Amino acid sequence: MNKNWLLKGLSILGPGIVTAALVFGPSKMTITSKMGADYGFELIWVIILAIFFMLIFTNMSARIGQYNTDSLLTLIRKKIGKFGSIFIGAGIFLVAISFQAGNSTGVGIAMGEATDTDAKIWIIVFNLAGILLLFFRSFYQVLEKVMLGLVILMLFSFVLTLLLIQPSFSHIADGLIPHIPTGSTGLIVAFIASCFSLVGAFYQSYLVQEKRKANGSVAGEPLSEDKHAQLSSTIGILILGIMSAVVLICAASVLHPKGLKVNSASEMAMALEPLFGSNASHLFLIGLFGASFSSLIGNAALGGSMLGDAIGLKGNLNNKYVKMLIAIVMVFGAIISLLFSKLPLELIVLAQSVTIFLVPFTGIAIYWIANSEDIMGENKNNMFQKIVGLLGLLLVIGLAVLNFKVLVLS
Repeated sequence: MNKNWLLKGLSILGPGIVTAALVFGPSKMTITSKMGADYGFELIWVIILAIFFMLIFTNMSARIGQYNTDSLLTLIRKKIGKFGSIFIGAGIFLVAISFQAGNSTGVGIAMGEATDTDAKIWIIVFNLAGILLLFFRSFYQVLEKVMLGLVILMLFSFVLTLLLIQPSFSHIADGLIPHIPTGSTGLIVAFIASCFSLVGAFYQSYLVQEKRKANGSVAGEPLSEDKHAQLSSTIGILILGIMSAVVLICAASVLHPKGLKVNSASEMAMALEPLFGSNASHLFLIGLFGASFSSLIGNAALGGSMLGDAIGLKGNLNNKYVKMLIAIVMVFGAIISLLFSKLPLELIVLAQSVTIFLVPFTGIAIYWIANSEDIMGENKNNMFQKIVGLLGLLLVIGLAVLNFKVLVLS
């Protein structure tokens, strides 16, 4: 009985866990490690801010998927026409394909460092493993189970690392007070932009609908798993916040007092070894593997299904052509990773350029549809969600303007 209750509880978490695993990738670990290494505990409040707005928009998206049979891009197409849905769907695909090399590289480094072998071998192995998952009949159910396992692995490794380090709780409490240290603006912007991921939030509506299809239920059915859609997204994003906070606290406890700098999450793992032994180092590398492999699969599924929906394939994860698009994202990322070992500058610039223009429109689309009475009826945004959602959009637009100035005008 207890076992069945536990399995049902874990199953409910599916869509939210997939989003958390998708967003928490190697680039997020790197940014968060740098925040802790450079500024100690002073930027913990930034995690709370980003997670708060991510929660609001992910729940909006989950509600859209919960009470509609049409996909979010289909609803956008009905509202503003084909161009709007293609712009967002193709844009998300380009962002996914541009950043996929970082996920492949993260997997390779984590396994290569842990086993003292060539990282390129692991890049090939785990991309092939990701592509093999596409051959399962119900890809969403496989995706959900794999992501859940990887998130549990990450939580286990990071929390154990934290226990080994034994941070100062008074310093953690001080970090909850908003404060912008000199020179930290760039890292704050980078973290909020990556953690308050409107692309990830957008995909939540699709995951909720995939979950409904897997359960064989109908949109809005009160006795279906749909009633857990927003609970799932809330728990998933809270887990995202916990993992981010733990990585920052580890870096703040270990690296900052010694003045050590890191440029990647793997360097953070290596920095742990002389201070806390190989166990701490390997635990952190396990977490890096989990973050990289989960993002490798989730990012590819996101990019492939969004482009598939944009061109009329309905974004269904079991559609063979959507699976081909997902495989293309994985293959492209692996090739770039093998050839360059890291993202080429031109690809980073492309991804940033697309993201700058795409993210505000993605956020506006979620907000607009969630506010629409003819689509959402009584389930549209309430006044609190409208006000906070608008503040979130203003934050995202402000970040987009700032990034545009840095990228284009500087």
